[in-house]
Amino acid sequence: MNPLVSIIMGSTSDLPVMEKAAQFLNDMEIPFEMNALSAHRTPGEVEQFAKGAKDRGIKVIIAAAGMAAHLPGVIASMTTLPVIGVPINSSLEGMDALLAIVQMPPGIPVATVGINGALNAAILALQMIATGDESAQQKLADYKISLKNKITKANQELASVTYKFKTN
Repeated sequence: MNPLVSIIMGSTSDLPVMEKAAQFLNDMEIPFEMNALSAHRTPGEVEQFAKGAKDRGIKVIIAAAGMAAHLPGVIASMTTLPVIGVPINSSLEGMDALLAIVQMPPGIPVATVGINGALNAAILALQMIATGDESAQQKLADYKISLKNKITKANQELASVTYKFKTN
């Protein structure tokens, strides 16, 4: 089994956030890999990873980083693969990471999700893969139906909640 998605984080301290991406991809039966690489502490390894990812069969890279958050942009500068940045709330409520990831120069785009938005990053990665994969497209459709069903169930449960002045 070869990975289609690569989850990269600047430090294993990002793992509690990034586990949501890993769990979603696992649930959707999408092969993935997870590694810690630092744009500042292991730049050589980041370059080797970014330049070799496509040849290894990776389709999408999810890169998480906090603070200065250069990792997603550095990876994006060295590959033609789509990179999804996940800003991590490690300081300044994650705003520093969000701005560092989303404010990329022309020619080096990084798709960016919300602060600690690892689940959305995984969903977006699957949507990218699904453009050419009918099985992945069906998994996404089923997932969207499950989201709808959760809200329908929640509304049914709310209907049984009573207050003196509640009208529904």
